[in-house]
Amino acid sequence: MTVQKFFVAGAAPASGERWNQVNWHQAQSQVHRLQMRIAKAVQQEKWGKVKALQWLLTHSHHAKLLAVKRVSSNAGAKTSGIDKVRWQTPKQKYEAVKSLRRRGYKAQALRRIYIPKKNGKLRPLGIPTMRDRAMQALYLLALEPVAEIQADKNSYGFRPKRCAADASQQCFLSLAKKTSPQWIFEGDIKACFDEISHSWLMENVLTDKIILQQWLKSGYMQRGVFYDTESGTPQGGIISPVLANIALDGLEEVVKQAIRKGDKVNVIRYADDFVITAASKEILEEKVKPVVVAFLAKRGLQLSEEKTRLTHIDDDFDFLGFNFRKYNGKLLTKPSKKSIKTFLANIRTLIKSHPTIKTEHLIWLLNPKLRGWANYFRHVVSSKVFSKLDDAIFKTLYRWVKRRHQNQNADWCYEKYFKHPMPVRWWFHAKTRTADGKIITLKLFKLSNVKIRRHLKIKAAATPYDSAYTAYFSQLKPDLILFKAGSRKWL
Repeated sequence: MTVQKFFVAGAAPASGERWNQVNWHQAQSQVHRLQMRIAKAVQQEKWGKVKALQWLLTHSHHAKLLAVKRVSSNAGAKTSGIDKVRWQTPKQKYEAVKSLRRRGYKAQALRRIYIPKKNGKLRPLGIPTMRDRAMQALYLLALEPVAEIQADKNSYGFRPKRCAADASQQCFLSLAKKTSPQWIFEGDIKACFDEISHSWLMENVLTDKIILQQWLKSGYMQRGVFYDTESGTPQGGIISPVLANIALDGLEEVVKQAIRKGDKVNVIRYADDFVITAASKEILEEKVKPVVVAFLAKRGLQLSEEKTRLTHIDDDFDFLGFNFRKYNGKLLTKPSKKSIKTFLANIRTLIKSHPTIKTEHLIWLLNPKLRGWANYFRHVVSSKVFSKLDDAIFKTLYRWVKRRHQNQNADWCYEKYFKHPMPVRWWFHAKTRTADGKIITLKLFKLSNVKIRRHLKIKAAATPYDSAYTAYFSQLKPDLILFKAGSRKWL
């Protein structure tokens, strides 16, 4: 494939200018065309052609540009690996494109850090260098079409065009009817990313084995000491979620093969969390669980006993932050109590930890968190929860105001911070001046203003790399926009 020139004729531009002149739409188009060809070859089981197209894509200048752009513009771009190198300037980014070569490539050790988990334990993260991240992003472009075509239909985590709302809606569709299954197997895999068998990945992942082994066996540095990695994929690596998905794909098929049609078994998976429904508890205990255990054992994995349990739908269960329960035969999906408690605790901590911050700055800090939580749960029964949370946030903000103005009465505080033009409503607001000198009013995002509407689940077999679904994805309407791009004001 000929390399498209991205700069005008004449004297060769500097690296920084070349980066700024890249036609990103054209680069994306060329890469996607190759990805579609890879997916078609997988469907036709032409494995030699798949490898040839993957080689072509990983050596494409367009793909290298997109890989560098991804790792230099995402949230992790500010975090360096053990070499302490970051790509910040256009010149550094374009020079990085030239460094993405297979010949002579050797992955460096990961930088090990730990982040707290919800249960109080620490989660290990392996931070690759920028170059290793870019190489992973490059080879991910060639691996993702393969993974998508071979993926389980009801797998929703770390896949393009899919989200947690799809998994939640699939649970609802599987359990809502009177004739739906009544028992649920809540599965959680123990340390999934850390325990996946390297030998299984090397035998079953359709990618460049030499490069894959570099990433799996790179080891990590902790407090100046090098440690080997004998199993698992590094949490923090761009390609790790897809490798984990590949390892777990096939679970749905082996479970369906072990049961009868009348057993009402459905498998819904999001990354390493999954639920399996069935008509009775015995089916889950005697047929489903042994098959799941055997499937995971081949990949070096096992179920987490503390998080795996069998539940009746009338007793409720939590999945991905949602709570599912039937009330007098009617299934309702709500935000889980744990999600509500954690969210409110985080908001209160944020407000209390900024006692002297400017009001407009506090609103800027709060709005993304409020908006993100509301967007996540606005597809389920959340209206009452949103209203109660608004009341709790109002009380926390009122205490924050009273600490700042201890000599002022309640009426003064209400007039300055909370008074709304309409009666019987409150809004937390502040006036600020824009760069052009215009005075605007910033308003706190209110959860109760979000309208609840049912999520339209993606078709189970749909994937953006299958030409049969090109028209389907083009017709999908974008989700409701609650925040105007480039603005700090909520609509």
